[in-house]
Amino acid sequence: MESYDITDWGQRLGDFVRFLQGYVAQPWTLYQFAIIVASFGVAYLLSLRIEPALEERARRIKGNPGLLRIIIAFMRRTEWAMFLIFVALARELILQTTWPSRSYMLSLALVLGFTWFAASVATRIIRSRALARFVALCIFLYVAAGVLDIRDSTAAILDGLAINLGEFRLSVLFVIKAVAVVVVLLWAASILGGFIDTRISKTTDLSPSFKVLAGKMIRIALTVLAGMVALNTIGIDLTALTVFSGAVGVGIGFGLQKVVSNFISGVIILADRSIKPGDTIELGDTFGWIRELHARFVSVITRDGREYLIPNEDLITHQVVNWSFSDMFIRVDVDFGVSYDSDPHEVTRIAIEAASTVERVANHKKPVCWMTAFGSSSLDFKLRFWISDPQNGLTNIRGQVLLALWDAFKEAGIAIPFPHREIIMRTPVEVVDKSGRDD
Repeated sequence: MESYDITDWGQRLGDFVRFLQGYVAQPWTLYQFAIIVASFGVAYLLSLRIEPALEERARRIKGNPGLLRIIIAFMRRTEWAMFLIFVALARELILQTTWPSRSYMLSLALVLGFTWFAASVATRIIRSRALARFVALCIFLYVAAGVLDIRDSTAAILDGLAINLGEFRLSVLFVIKAVAVVVVLLWAASILGGFIDTRISKTTDLSPSFKVLAGKMIRIALTVLAGMVALNTIGIDLTALTVFSGAVGVGIGFGLQKVVSNFISGVIILADRSIKPGDTIELGDTFGWIRELHARFVSVITRDGREYLIPNEDLITHQVVNWSFSDMFIRVDVDFGVSYDSDPHEVTRIAIEAASTVERVANHKKPVCWMTAFGSSSLDFKLRFWISDPQNGLTNIRGQVLLALWDAFKEAGIAIPFPHREIIMRTPVEVVDKSGRDD
């Protein structure tokens, strides 16, 4: 790169300013300024009417959110699109009727306006609005510096603002380039990883656990690859980081033990397919179904709508009940008792029929009912039935079956006893009337 100092850069900028001052003094320059202002004013007023109608039509696009985001970005910059059209038409008219030098301001406005329009639309694929505006501004400033012919001198000045760290020279220009390269490559890796992850998730031949595992491994691999390419691109020798990375690795190993443990546990869970999205699990007092598997935790939604983020390590080191690991069908038991006046054979038949009438009770596995004991005040029975949707709750299905038993026993005249207690007084009890009444 050529060697520039601040004096050279200021001289170039001063020459451009003096050129503009001399150019502005010309009468046709005022006409161009008027054309530029009038073009933007007319374009803005027209956009107030055109933009809502176009945006309403664009929102009818279904199934392609990426395309919709780009189209909406165009629609919300309708005034800039029409402004560029008006300026281009005015410039072409001037070129056809007078000298080309008299259209310099229109040409400059056209180039800068198109740069800002294209940059602001292209950066709409970035979800963060603040980041998108920052990237668009950087692109605009880069192109504007080239148009003003101060790009090389500006880069030289930024490169001159540096400090030496041993044999390594750290300049402002190097930091800017490094940040730009790293951000662009990591962003590209994220976009590519998301696209591949989406394609894998739509594949019907793979299990849900393998889909999640493959998607996460691809994202990690692309991120690491983007980081290595970025370091090589900005001129950092990876071998020089060996000692430093070793020291940092030891620190990370001690400080992030739980994070690494949860990450490895998540990989193991996905690899052995012990837990997958949609499974109904029970861990301690938590009962619910798995919504998502993440690198560090598992998202579990309970029946009351709470979402628990359970660390992957807990699913490896603790006992987990997976109600739908190999089969969605689970057995539910209901205990009840009837009076000794009842016929146990008839009670068994009625209980099975009552359970079969409940909607969630499976039909291909018939309910069974067994007498289990001669209780102190009742004949004790155990009713067993199967359901195929444990994620919809267990307490509610037990309640429905108990209500069905109550209705069936009441109709058949079978009593459900309750404990009776007798109190025997071994000594006479004297009753004292404190009301003062004679009777």
